[in-house]
Amino acid sequence: MAEAIKKKRILIYSLVFSPDGVSTAYLYNDLALGFQKRGYEVCVLTTTPHFNLIEGALNKQPLQKRFLGLFYQSDFNAIKVFHIPLKKHKSTLLRMLSFIYWHKMSFFVGLFLKRPDVILTPSPPLTSGLLAILLAKLKGAKTIYNVQEIYPDLLINHGRLTNPVIIKFLKILEGWVYNWSDAITTIDQNFYNTIKTRIKNLDKLKIISNFVDTELYKTSSAVPLPKVFKKIKGKTDMVYAGNIGIAQEWDLVINLAKAIKKLPITIWIIGEGVKKKYLESQIKKHKLFNIQLLPYQERKYMPVINLFADFHFIAMNKSMEHDGFPSKVYTIMSSGKPMVVVSSDQTPIVSFLEQTKAALTVTNHSLTDFKKAVLKLEADKDLRNTLGTNGRKVVEQKFNKQVVIKKYIKLAEDRILGYRNFITKIWNAIKFCEINECKNLDLDIAQAKNTFNVWILNELNNTEQSVKLAIENYKFKDKSGK
Repeated sequence: MAEAIKKKRILIYSLVFSPDGVSTAYLYNDLALGFQKRGYEVCVLTTTPHFNLIEGALNKQPLQKRFLGLFYQSDFNAIKVFHIPLKKHKSTLLRMLSFIYWHKMSFFVGLFLKRPDVILTPSPPLTSGLLAILLAKLKGAKTIYNVQEIYPDLLINHGRLTNPVIIKFLKILEGWVYNWSDAITTIDQNFYNTIKTRIKNLDKLKIISNFVDTELYKTSSAVPLPKVFKKIKGKTDMVYAGNIGIAQEWDLVINLAKAIKKLPITIWIIGEGVKKKYLESQIKKHKLFNIQLLPYQERKYMPVINLFADFHFIAMNKSMEHDGFPSKVYTIMSSGKPMVVVSSDQTPIVSFLEQTKAALTVTNHSLTDFKKAVLKLEADKDLRNTLGTNGRKVVEQKFNKQVVIKKYIKLAEDRILGYRNFITKIWNAIKFCEINECKNLDLDIAQAKNTFNVWILNELNNTEQSVKLAIENYKFKDKSGK
């Protein structure tokens, strides 16, 4: 078995990967290493770093120019990574052209890579799922589509997509990607309930949560804090670390800062994103010296920064809170720290935290209640410890890296073995026909007279239709015995 596993190959086809420093990149970095440790030959198709390039990251993983800069190659722990240029241009047209270039060139490079057994790709974007499927069909591979955010719902709900023609097209594309993927994973029950109404074969839809490295994010750390972080006696530090984007309700955070301006509470916001300039302008306008706005920090510092916080906060944008789950929740819980989370009832994050009892939730998006929750945690150290301990226990049991990666590996191997068994049965059936000189007979059930013959032809016709339908819906395991 070990020898068979060593021969298996997996291609990770992702918009972000190391040395990009965002949560999805870290997730797929760990997945790649997990498959590698299992004996897989791992290869990655991704972009050049553009979401969050932390200073010094490129020195550790330098990109080598290939074919006059048409694409680049790097080494990530002996894993070959191919980077197709993608830049964050200010111009919408240039961003679109860059996005199209990445798709075309990544697909082209993928054609020349060794044939993988499995292609694993995350959503967003939908288009990478489409290309992964096409590449898999051409190379005889199977696809696992990992839904981190539901598109185009996220864009529609936020009002960024209103054109009915484009919406209809993306909905068709979404259905096509779901139904032609060999397996679909999503992160929680809420997403599962949404996706299940949009696919034909529920058997291939699985819930596999995101995970956290519990050895990296612990309740203690030997790594020293960056100098900018200073613990001042008598002051409380509340921290947000992550994307400063449209998925968060930043006006509510600004209003909170104004409301607690005279209190000994410092709000730390660490990250980058499209709303950072807006935050900077609001901080300057209202002279909010109780907000510290910092760039992304190196990953090695994040565990100790998590520990620096007395508690963390997340304020979800009401129009988008049903379409995503912040992966930072797991790292915060793993660090044994509590949270104040603003999000409505029945959203993925609230449903999860109400079960884990690792946070105070504000489900009405009220500034008054947000402030009350913050002041409650600020005043009650015992409550902070209780919530933090609850979170750490849950993560250790259900969301540690080893447990979740094993689920992905099992899913990949089940797909590979299932299809190989199916091919073997087809091969055996063909050899049986050859040995026994079977001939293709044009049998008309209407002309059959003998009752037994009518029964045989009916059964044969039913089996043919059943197997055909099963193949079309990828239910090979269910019907290969036919």
